[in-house]
Amino acid sequence: MLHDVLLAFLFTLFAGLATGIGSLLAFFAKTTNTKFLSFALGFSAGVMIYVSMIDIFAKAQEALVGAMGEEPGNWLTVGGFFGGILLIALIDRFIPKRSNPHELKKVEDMNKNGTKIKDPDLLKMGTFTALAIGIHNFPEGIATFMSTLQDPALGVAIALAVAIHNIPEGIAVSVPIYYATNDRRKAFRLSFLSGIAEPVGAVVGFLILMPFLNDVMFGIVFAAVAGIMVFISLDELLPAAKKYDEAHVSIYGLIGGMAVMALSLLLFI
Repeated sequence: MLHDVLLAFLFTLFAGLATGIGSLLAFFAKTTNTKFLSFALGFSAGVMIYVSMIDIFAKAQEALVGAMGEEPGNWLTVGGFFGGILLIALIDRFIPKRSNPHELKKVEDMNKNGTKIKDPDLLKMGTFTALAIGIHNFPEGIATFMSTLQDPALGVAIALAVAIHNIPEGIAVSVPIYYATNDRRKAFRLSFLSGIAEPVGAVVGFLILMPFLNDVMFGIVFAAVAGIMVFISLDELLPAAKKYDEAHVSIYGLIGGMAVMALSLLLFI
């Protein structure tokens, strides 16, 4: 059991700290590879949508129907799914638009107009963006952790998908902070710390949920995880992928993510 918990925590830590990768890309790349980001974000959405609807929802339904019977089990599965969507939608709703982590930035913005200026408003925006990403990452951490705990092979796929979608969020934090302060270390530090919310979410999920984890609790949590990941895919990943998009690359990524996930479910899970 301890081994499973540690593995789940490590996967969640990896996913969360991918914001730091975005930050490093912003510092060391001269231009944004929009094709790569568009494909990667589409791929991540494909993985999340497919695994949520085909595997996670089905496992939640199986657990709840087995524990509570056909009708109440099905109703509770659907309720848990939309409850997860409502949770992440409320988090989204109460984050100010100006610090929304879905506002895309590019590496080129680091040296906009060839100058760097100290701007308190930009610093404030970057700091709030880091906070907003941290809030978003909290339920994502629970999703990654619980999925890995239930099935490590499934956890690998989800951790990778979450990590990919955290990369542009790292850029979104780093660009305004660096542009405001001329301090690469400060920009990287805040970007890095925003990702820590993911393993924190995992720890909180473990401490709060594990003592009550039975078939019913597992089913509800897993159904909510499916809802959270579908919402993230439709509200964050696909719109971001389309903004970076060139020649339908994001759709190719989406289909590719679904195909890879389908193949892994058939062969390994």
